[in-house]
Amino acid sequence: MTRVLLVDDQALVRSGFSLILSVEDDLEVVGEAGDGAAAIELTRELRPDIVLMDVQMPVMDGIEATRRIVAEGLAKVLVLTTFDHDEYVFDGLAAGASGFLLKNSDAEHLVEAVRTVAAGHALLAPQITRRVIEQMVAGERTPSGTVGGTRTAHEPAPAGFAHLTPREREVLELVGTGLSNAEIASSLFLGEATVKTHVSNLLSKLHLRDRVQAVVLAHRAGLV
Repeated sequence: MTRVLLVDDQALVRSGFSLILSVEDDLEVVGEAGDGAAAIELTRELRPDIVLMDVQMPVMDGIEATRRIVAEGLAKVLVLTTFDHDEYVFDGLAAGASGFLLKNSDAEHLVEAVRTVAAGHALLAPQITRRVIEQMVAGERTPSGTVGGTRTAHEPAPAGFAHLTPREREVLELVGTGLSNAEIASSLFLGEATVKTHVSNLLSKLHLRDRVQAVVLAHRAGLV
């Protein structure tokens, strides 16, 4: 059972999310909060697995709440908003969010997003992933929140990079381009389960939290 805390300043939105998630046998809505400060307190108290977090809220916004929840290791956060502005994407990733989904996604995608993040995978809407990669390549802004000029040098590869197998490095390069496991499997003529294993292994060897961090590393190391 995956325990979910809903955070949104609109009661009707929370009610809608609750109806969608509560009918699923493996999902349980354990609480609701109307602002970021209340979300932190309830996360500490209820210990949900996933916090479904709005961005624009009174008292404390969802980005700051996400940063504090992740820093304390309280739960994984799935940011859900009506806005797909770049600043929300980058700030959310920098705060440690494991997923970013637009509110106009249908019920099926919302449920699948919660399950994906609960399973330990990162999730970004495809259009958001492409924009993150494009701007990283352009050097306009990095997921660490730094805005500035184009980078001219790549960062040194992490120590664990030397322990990657040739196939794991190849998979990492494709992850860095924003491909899904299914797309990587098709590209390399492998089974999807095999690709999942390679991704899991490379994340472990590189001490990365999730797929988003793998995308960042692939670009910073000059693999893409």
